[in-house]
Amino acid sequence: MDPNGNEGLDAQFVGLVSPTAPRIQAGGHPCQGIYWTKSGTRPKVAIIATHYNVDFSEHYIAPYFARQGFGFLGWNTRYRGVEDQFLLEHAVLDIGVGMKWLKEVAGVEQIVILGNSGGGSLMGAYQAEAIAPTLTDRLPSVGQDALAQLIKGDLYISFNAHQGRPEVLTDWMDPSVIDENDPTLTDPELDPFNPDNGPPYSAAFIEKYRAAQRARNQRITDWAKAELVRLNDAGIPDRIFPMFRCWGDIRCVDPSIDPSDRKPNWCYRGDPAIANRTPSIGRANTIKTWLNMWSLETSPCQGAPHLAKQNTPALVVQGTADTGVFPSDARKIFDFLGTQDKKLELIPGAHYFEDSIEERQTAADLVGSWIREKL
Repeated sequence: MDPNGNEGLDAQFVGLVSPTAPRIQAGGHPCQGIYWTKSGTRPKVAIIATHYNVDFSEHYIAPYFARQGFGFLGWNTRYRGVEDQFLLEHAVLDIGVGMKWLKEVAGVEQIVILGNSGGGSLMGAYQAEAIAPTLTDRLPSVGQDALAQLIKGDLYISFNAHQGRPEVLTDWMDPSVIDENDPTLTDPELDPFNPDNGPPYSAAFIEKYRAAQRARNQRITDWAKAELVRLNDAGIPDRIFPMFRCWGDIRCVDPSIDPSDRKPNWCYRGDPAIANRTPSIGRANTIKTWLNMWSLETSPCQGAPHLAKQNTPALVVQGTADTGVFPSDARKIFDFLGTQDKKLELIPGAHYFEDSIEERQTAADLVGSWIREKL
């Protein structure tokens, strides 16, 4: 039997409106997902997982948890597939719709927040807003009312999660970019794929490189703020702009930096030198989305402030062969968590534990045992 299959499981499609997003004229609901359960059961404990833009409705780990007797809601906000328009305040409300459905329709009594990959900081932000809202002023009155009524999860799990959206993009940025409108122009002294620079990379180069990554993020932010004022003065609310060269994390190239069991010279898109020349993460943004999701200066999607507010038991799980989240990321997330009841587990496996069914099962069993211990 393939544990990734659906044998013995029920998969219920759920489509709902959000307080700030109605059903579209073509019929689609802004909030959509699939609720996975063991056939014929009505679980009292359920897990919910959501990402900034990746479709999590058929999440790979759902069958593993459903077979253990948990419900699993693979949930999508209005921004699935439309990352360029993301705004955290509305995504949080959309997650709240899924939480409310679990309680009021599915009959769930306790809910576990699962923050997987980029969803780690998103679900951390949701939980933090349910504890003490900070996004109120960004929403219309109907959204403010919904924000004040968010349901808090009973447990929080960081599962191969990035620290936050601005943090991961900045860590992956190629700072050798000279002109944001021309992906061919780079500074050879900062080019991570220039053999004169490494690997291995010297401590001095690493320090210069990391500072230049932060500087690139700030340059885009400075431009975005000025450009938004210019557009608004002309009666234009926003615009799209492209971004290039964002597979430049030198940890992907040099395995001696932040060492782990990962494959050297590899990232989620394959060879970093090739991936870095291909449009990928953050490849298109509205200005408001850049300022809301990616900017180190202005984004509320940074992980640390939200994680600091966590006051429920928390588990941090990190696969040691992950090529995009590294041991130091997991340790920082663990340190950021405000709760005193927290645990860090480093276990074998890649980002989605995609290389081994056994490793997926081990990860699911570890998390399932922890949930049962805490609830």
